[in-house]
Amino acid sequence: MSLKEVKEIIKLIQDTDIEEIELERKGFRVRLRKKGSSGTPIFYPLPPPGQLATTPAPKALEVVAKGGDNLITIESPMVGTFYRAPAPGAEPYVREGDMVEKGTVLCIIEAMKLMNEIEAEIKGRIISILVENAQPVEYGKALFLLEPL
Repeated sequence: MSLKEVKEIIKLIQDTDIEEIELERKGFRVRLRKKGSSGTPIFYPLPPPGQLATTPAPKALEVVAKGGDNLITIESPMVGTFYRAPAPGAEPYVREGDMVEKGTVLCIIEAMKLMNEIEAEIKGRIISILVENAQPVEYGKALFLLEPL
C-alpha cells in the first residue's frame, strides 16, 4: 500500500461517520482513526504478524510541497515521536546547513515501539529543522525544509 493510497483513504473517511478503519494488503496493515471531535485521522502503521522491530521501515519520505524559494518541505509519513539522533546523547543525524545525499538518514520516528529511519529521497541542503527532539508528530507534520541540489 503506497502513501498515496493511504492519503486517498484518509480523504474518503474525513467526509463520513466512520470513526476507524483497518486495512491489510500484501502483508502491510494500516489503521486509520479519526482524532477526537476535529475529525482529523491518525495513521498507525502496524507490523505484519512475525515482523521484527529491527525490520527497516517502508519507504516513507515524500516530497510534498515546494516553497517559493525552491525549498522542499519534508513531512512526517506517520504518527509517532520525532528523534534527531539514534540514541540519547548521540550526535544528531543532520544539522541545519548539512548537505544530504539520497538515502541519508534524516531522523527517526518511533511508532508503536518501532524505530523508523526516515531517509532523504533527493540530494540537497537542510535549511531548517522544524521539529524539536522527542516531540510527538502527526501524519503530514512538516519536519524539514530542504534546498534541492
